[in-house]
Amino acid sequence: MIEDMLRTPAAVQEAQRHTAHNYHPLPVVIASAEGAWVTDVDGRRYLDCLAGYSALNFGHRHPALIAAAHAQLDKLTLTSRAFIHDQFADFCRELAALCGKDLVLPMNTGAEAVETGIKVARKWGYQVKGVPAGQATIVVAEGNFHGRTTTIVSFSTDDDARADFGPYTPGFKIVPYGDLTALAEAVDETTVAVLLEPIQGEQGVVVPPNGYLPGVRQLCTERNVLFIADEIQSGLGRTGATFACQQEGVVPDMYLLGKALGGGIVPVSAVAADAEVLGVLQPGQHGSTFGGNPLACAVATEVVRLLATGEFQRRSTELGERLHAGLRALIGKGLVAVRGRGLWAGLDIDPALMSGREACERLMERGVLAKDTHGSTIRLAPPLTITAEEIDHALAQLAAVLAG
Repeated sequence: MIEDMLRTPAAVQEAQRHTAHNYHPLPVVIASAEGAWVTDVDGRRYLDCLAGYSALNFGHRHPALIAAAHAQLDKLTLTSRAFIHDQFADFCRELAALCGKDLVLPMNTGAEAVETGIKVARKWGYQVKGVPAGQATIVVAEGNFHGRTTTIVSFSTDDDARADFGPYTPGFKIVPYGDLTALAEAVDETTVAVLLEPIQGEQGVVVPPNGYLPGVRQLCTERNVLFIADEIQSGLGRTGATFACQQEGVVPDMYLLGKALGGGIVPVSAVAADAEVLGVLQPGQHGSTFGGNPLACAVATEVVRLLATGEFQRRSTELGERLHAGLRALIGKGLVAVRGRGLWAGLDIDPALMSGREACERLMERGVLAKDTHGSTIRLAPPLTITAEEIDHALAQLAAVLAG
């Protein structure tokens, strides 16, 4: 039988045998990829509508990014921050300009960027705002997802992420997402920052109410509190702007960036802020062996230059309208709600039909890859290089799954 000749089942089994089971991946084993498509070990192609949780905003193996990586691999890959390398200044200068900030602090993963933001905010609170030593607090939102380090899960409201990892790090206040009144009540003289996702990704691509982000900005300004925007998933073109905050006319005090900044090639993250904020750090107070390494900087600089053209933001806006129109047409036909902006969508499936996991498995069988979250919700985040025809194809496969 043909099934007996497939390599996928054995490859899945082998992968599970030698790894901790901290993920529950779909049973697909990808061997190659280009653009918006991936190919498994049996030669079957799939349309990638997850894009590495927005790490692949520019698609798989974007030619300009691959060229930058290849060129740098032939010259220099790592120095540590004990020395300066020739790719560092360009990356920091061009990313700072893209963000409209003075300074950049490069790291590797999104969680590292969040941890960096927390440390900087606390130090700023003590040295600049004058918060008594050891008393700094940061206000966060219910439903947040900022990573999975011990400190970050301390203020998570997701039991899967948090349970059995205590004792937890103090210094955080949790308020409902989108509730300005609750936020205002939580901010006091010990508050050094408000840390928010402009759109909550892991929660199901939850867009806050109109006026919420401008209200947060105004409150932070009035109370002398830093507004930290976690744009690790929502930024770098995903929602139709360079940063999701821009669509609300909001400029945070600090950007946390990651995922797409590495071009789908290397892990790159960064914190961007003005000198009066990031300038509180002095040598020896924070760092990373691999943060800002030459290979990462070479790739990420090319990412910044791609974004500076505005092409990907325009594609996300225009193709996002097509995606959301097609998704809205499926409300009442298996979908009960659709949320999102640009090429980013959270879909709530009628739980009487199937779970989100079942929907993703059925989409996979039809050659489309997506990811579930929180029961009956699935997320779509295709590469910004996807075409209109490919969006229509994904929508058709989703409609077929919902129709049974």
